[in-house]
Amino acid sequence: MVSLNKSEKINKRFISEEKKDMISGYLYIAPFFIIFAVIGLYPAIFSMFLAFQKWNGLNPMVFVGLDNFKVVLTDPLFWKSVYNTIIIGLMGTAPQLVIGIILAFLLNLSFLRFRNFFRVTIFMPYITSMVAVALIFSVLFSNHETSLANYVLGVFGFDPVNWGTSEWGTKIAISIMVFWRWVGYNTIIYLAGIQSISNDLYEAATIDGANKFQQLLHITLPLLKPFIILTVFFSTVGALQLFAEPTVFLGAGAFTRDEAMTVVMYLYRDAFKLQSFGTASATAIILLFIIVVFASINTLLTSGIGRKKRGANG
Repeated sequence: MVSLNKSEKINKRFISEEKKDMISGYLYIAPFFIIFAVIGLYPAIFSMFLAFQKWNGLNPMVFVGLDNFKVVLTDPLFWKSVYNTIIIGLMGTAPQLVIGIILAFLLNLSFLRFRNFFRVTIFMPYITSMVAVALIFSVLFSNHETSLANYVLGVFGFDPVNWGTSEWGTKIAISIMVFWRWVGYNTIIYLAGIQSISNDLYEAATIDGANKFQQLLHITLPLLKPFIILTVFFSTVGALQLFAEPTVFLGAGAFTRDEAMTVVMYLYRDAFKLQSFGTASATAIILLFIIVVFASINTLLTSGIGRKKRGANG
């Protein structure tokens, strides 16, 4: 009986220690979940509820069912913002993914001098203040004939462009800004992926007579597929949530013109300019659906990289 009592005490002490470890573990991770619930989960749930209400932020809410979605989906400005978002996203995001791979491949070359300097330099735009970036690009793409962009066009015999007011001029300027700011971020991710590839593969390819381009095409790209899928997913989500670049670049008139009105700008205008929080929440839900669709399509297309090559080898 005495031995049984001792074993029971030991088991209880062991269980209590386990409980203490479990409670302490939950306490360590609790701040993240509390912050996420307050600033992430609750606003998302409240926004879904608000999408079916008519509310200006002051008066009592009125349930309107799907009317907010009808208002948004029948608004030509909304579809214009979807068009602008997709076009600017394609022009600003797709080139940076391709050029990012090329730059990462070049920055990984062993004979390249000052590699660390170039790596730091190409990453600098990502950590630069968005306000500073917008100010620089507002000068580069000024409507004045003597701006740098118009001067370069004049060298090649083209007429000056009103970058801040014309339909395509605004889109091109913002797309270049997005490209310049994010190409270094993707380059560093690709560079990390390339450095994880064994040098034995490149040495064997060199012995077999493969040049640098063939190594990039048949070794680097297939083995970079997880990194490419990651950057394509993040770039798609970021492109469809474009807000800061066009807002800061266009200044005070960003919400009164439709040349570069994005979906998030449309959402912001409804909520904080027109005090129509119901239609803004409905727009957010529609945007979520658009992001899921485009991200899924891009991920499926990207996942096919290197598949034919592996099938042929098999």
